[in-house]
Amino acid sequence: MATLAAGDPAPRFTLTDDSGNVVDSESMRGRRYVLYFYPADDTTGCTKEACQFNDDLGEFDRAEVPVIGVSRDDARSHQAFRAKYGLRFPLTTDADGSVHAKFGARGERPGRGEGVIRSTFLIGADGRIERAWSGVKADGHAKDVLAAIAA
Repeated sequence: MATLAAGDPAPRFTLTDDSGNVVDSESMRGRRYVLYFYPADDTTGCTKEACQFNDDLGEFDRAEVPVIGVSRDDARSHQAFRAKYGLRFPLTTDADGSVHAKFGARGERPGRGEGVIRSTFLIGADGRIERAWSGVKADGHAKDVLAAIAA
């Protein structure tokens, strides 16, 4: 499992969002963005985290920092999740977990075995990681990310 930190180049990735659009590291180059990895659509912690990112989306938009969610769920699951909670940012699918692995967002979780490690990356316009969070608590995390953007 990779351990990524501030200053490291962000791994290259290509994902597809719930609308069929390709989201990749090259198309994001030149702007800051948030890439957050979560275990599964419509589960308690993931819903709380997604809804809080959504609640603060206006602040992310004003900072010109898009938010992109990543899980292994398929487009149909993402569409239902977005519709149920009115989520206004893209959710992408990493079906084989390869992007999770590149970012170190999959591995051994203390006391819970192998799985998705809730992780978030603030990636700079230069393609380098500005800030990395691993094993985060869902509640309040969006505010932590906003604070890092403002710093």
